[in-house]
Amino acid sequence: MPKETSFLFRVRQALPDLHPAERRLGDFVCDFPGELASYSAQELAALAHVSKATVSRFVQRLGYANYEEARRHARAEKQTGSRLFLSTSTDASTTQSIKAHIAQAIANIDATFLAINDTQIDAVAEAMLNARKVWMVGFRSSHPFASYLQWQLTQVIENIVAIPGPGQTLGEHLVSVEEQDVVVLFGLRRRIARMDLLIEQILRSKARFLYITDEGAPVLTSAEWHFLCQTLAPGPLFNHASVMALCHLLITRCVEKAEISGRRRLRNIEALNDSLEEL
Repeated sequence: MPKETSFLFRVRQALPDLHPAERRLGDFVCDFPGELASYSAQELAALAHVSKATVSRFVQRLGYANYEEARRHARAEKQTGSRLFLSTSTDASTTQSIKAHIAQAIANIDATFLAINDTQIDAVAEAMLNARKVWMVGFRSSHPFASYLQWQLTQVIENIVAIPGPGQTLGEHLVSVEEQDVVVLFGLRRRIARMDLLIEQILRSKARFLYITDEGAPVLTSAEWHFLCQTLAPGPLFNHASVMALCHLLITRCVEKAEISGRRRLRNIEALNDSLEEL
């Protein structure tokens, strides 16, 4: 089934052929697509300094029957699309204070861990420590979190890998995932187009499965664990403080539960670091 054309793709594709007033509206919508999702046609016209008739012509040029149809499409995309959908023209004219960013980060962490308990964290840690192999998977903004979690957990888990690596595809890795393994999949917004196919393959392997996403993802009941991290922010970017806090907690709990074998591995790592004079 072909992928549905996104709202922003329609706007960008139409821009070169638009009349001046429509193009001004198109440029405004490209910068702040969330405004169309939030406001009436008359309100959007006032924000973009065009007439209401221009708004009507604009949405028809995009292939929509009327403004409400365009707004419904933009609203749907606001739930899963670009951070641009969460940015407003008012935000662009102001600078958020450091206190506002810190307050939102704290609120994100609080909201995230209201839905995650010690029993779940303990279960994930024990599963990873006892797994044949642990697979960390992430794309786009999720990739550095998968790599970070893998790098830190290497201190106590020997058979752990972050995929995909540079230039790699997933097939050569997923073929090796077994029922005795643990897969940690980061699916932070914006997720890749065929995340559903990847999840289907992970479930087919019968490996134990942890899915880590932002708060906008639908709950995946087929995953053994699904942790939703709140990523709201006062500025134009997602705030990932709660994701890093979750990674830190998982790493710490694994180190604690690794006990004697973990401490022995950590001592050996430090001894090698000293002898190789790497640090």
